[in-house]
Amino acid sequence: MRSDYLFTSESVSEGHPDKVADQISDAIVDLFLSKDPEARIACETLTTTQLVVLAGEIRCKGVYENGQWAPGAQAEIEKTVRDTVKRIGYEQDGFHWEKLEFINRLHGQSAHIAQGVDAGDNKDEGAGDQGIMFGFACDETPDLMPATLYYSHKILEQLAKDRHSGAAPFLEPDAKSQVTLRYHHGKPVAATAIVVSTQHKAGYDEGAKKAELEAYVKQAVGAILPEGFITGETVWHINPTGSFEIGGPDGDAGLTGRKIIVDTYGGAAPHGGGAFSGKDPTKVDRSAAYVSRYLAKNVVAAGLATRVTIQLSYAIGVARPLSLYVDTAGTGTVSDAALEAAIAKVAEEKLGGLTPRGIRLGLGLNKPIYGPSAAYGHFGRTPDGDSFPWERADLVDALKAALS
Repeated sequence: MRSDYLFTSESVSEGHPDKVADQISDAIVDLFLSKDPEARIACETLTTTQLVVLAGEIRCKGVYENGQWAPGAQAEIEKTVRDTVKRIGYEQDGFHWEKLEFINRLHGQSAHIAQGVDAGDNKDEGAGDQGIMFGFACDETPDLMPATLYYSHKILEQLAKDRHSGAAPFLEPDAKSQVTLRYHHGKPVAATAIVVSTQHKAGYDEGAKKAELEAYVKQAVGAILPEGFITGETVWHINPTGSFEIGGPDGDAGLTGRKIIVDTYGGAAPHGGGAFSGKDPTKVDRSAAYVSRYLAKNVVAAGLATRVTIQLSYAIGVARPLSLYVDTAGTGTVSDAALEAAIAKVAEEKLGGLTPRGIRLGLGLNKPIYGPSAAYGHFGRTPDGDSFPWERADLVDALKAALS
C-alpha cells in the first residue's frame, strides 16, 4: 500500500432524493417485519416531483397472503410512506408529505423464487439471490471506518440535527458532502478539501445571508474534524454552483439503491453489486454484507490487523457460501489463510454458520431495525439494543482463542 496520498469520500443527507427512496423502502421493510418476522420483502421506491411509487415483491402474514391485501393494509403502507417523508422534513411546493401522489405497485413474491429460498424437509433456507458481498474495517476512526467517509457522514448528520432542532433554520433537507484527506504513513493527518452543498431557504445564496450559511457550515465541519485537520491550505467549496433552493425529489428523481458506495465504505474497499435498503434479511445482498462487516470489525478490534477486507459469495437457493476470502493488505498479525479458518470456525460456533438462516438468526436480523440504517451509512454506527447488531465487537475473544 502507498503510505502518502490523498483520498476522498462523499456522503448524502437524509433529504437526498435517493436517500428518501431508501428510507421509504426500509420503512416498508420494518412495517412488514413488525407484522411477520418471516416476511419476504423486495421493495423499490421511486420519488419525483409530488410523487412516490412503490414496486416489488412481498409475502407477509396478516398483510399480503394468497394474492390478497388484508383490510387496511394498503392504507397503513401509505401512512408509513407519508410519515417517513414528514420525518425527513419535506413540506415544499414540489414535494410535500401530505400533498404528494402515492402509488402502490407491490405484489406477491414469485413462487419460483420462494421455492429456492424457503427451507423444506430436506433443505436448508437458501440464499435469496446469487452475488458477492464485502465487509471492511480499518483503524482510522473509533468506529473502525475509513476516515473520509466517517467525517462526510458526520458533517451531514450535524446539519440535519441543527435543521430539525431549529439551530440552523435556513437549511432544507437535501445536502451532499465530500471530504478529501491527506494520508501520511498511511494515517489521515489533514483535510485538503471540503465540499458541502446544502439546500437552503430563499435568499441564502447572496449577500449577508450567504455569508451566514457559509460561516455556519465551516463552524459545523470544524467541530467534527479532529483538531488540526483544518488548516490555512484547506480548500472550501460551499454550494459551489450557487443557489440551491430546489432540491430533493423535486430537483432530481430518487431511486432505492443508487448510493451503495455511500452506504458502505466510501470507495475505500470493494462493495457487492446489490443494494441493502428495501430487502428482508433472507436477501444476502443485505445480510451477508452485514455479517462480513461484523467479522471484519471484530478482526480489527481484536488487533489481528489494522485493515481487513472480507468477501463472501452465494448462489440463489443454496445455503452455504461458495467462498470466504480474507485480505489484510499485509497488516495482519497472522496469515490471511489462518484468519479465514478462524473466521469460519467462530462463525459456525457463534452464529450457526454463514448460511442465510445462521446470519439472520445469529445477528437477530428478523426485526424492524432497518429504518435508521437507510441514511448516513449502514456501517460505523453505534449498536444500541436490537439496532445495528453487526456493529458489535463481541467476537474478539473467540477469534483470539481460535488462533491461539
